[in-house]
Amino acid sequence: MSSRPWFLCFRVAAARTRCAGAWLLAIVLALYCYPACAQNLPKIVDLPTRPGVTQRILFISPEAPKAAAILYAGGHGGLQLDRDGKFGWGEDNFLVRTRMLFVNNGIAVAVIDAPSDRQSAPYLNGFRLTREHADDARAVIAWLREQMHVPVWLVGTSRGTQSVASIAIALADGGGVDGIVLTSTILRDDRGGDPVTNMNLADIKIPVLVVHHEEDGCKYCPVSETDSLMRKLTQSPRANLMIVSGGMSQGDPCEAFGYHGFNGIEGAVVNAISAWMLAR
Repeated sequence: MSSRPWFLCFRVAAARTRCAGAWLLAIVLALYCYPACAQNLPKIVDLPTRPGVTQRILFISPEAPKAAAILYAGGHGGLQLDRDGKFGWGEDNFLVRTRMLFVNNGIAVAVIDAPSDRQSAPYLNGFRLTREHADDARAVIAWLREQMHVPVWLVGTSRGTQSVASIAIALADGGGVDGIVLTSTILRDDRGGDPVTNMNLADIKIPVLVVHHEEDGCKYCPVSETDSLMRKLTQSPRANLMIVSGGMSQGDPCEAFGYHGFNGIEGAVVNAISAWMLAR
């Protein structure tokens, strides 16, 4: 195991690449080579996790899944999913609005709502780094493995990266996942939570992909601090950094349609993530 991760730098759109090689070529080709997959109907599943608590997920699977991804939205994370799969909040979030792109790439998805005991404000705020949050994730991971027998990944965006990193650390000794993806990672925080760089990232011993827009304008997610994040992933056997460009920014720079949410390049970014996940 290398003591330092190597970096994959990739620019979506017609900008220069900083790093090249077989991995880059494979991912570029993958942007165009994944056919749409036949899929099963979406369904809502309520999984018992802790005493008296259930975790609601929106589950969608292709007919022959190659992997599964548990998707953690940003913000307060309370998607308020109803029994018909409609969202009360968060439908525009990067990972929520691109869920079918993962499915079309052969990856089953479980979109995570707040658990039943966090179904009102502040939802997941103040909860993402707790042991209870990790226990809820453990139950979802176990259910997915039982259903499909494929690798299971955690994928988070913005404040969802706090969930993903803290869960990966909490479950490092058992019940964990095959890898994690951090998009638009929280690298600074003045709102009562820990930035991902403050966590004990050396406990993560699974593959990690970090995806960031070079023009992310969110003050909590400066691209200049992604190198610091990567340097702390000392025990990951495959830790790669993907920097993307292009698209457009509209509205609040910390919201879904800023560069922060990969607005305008969603398909290319999801295809690149999918190719990286499936190439292990």
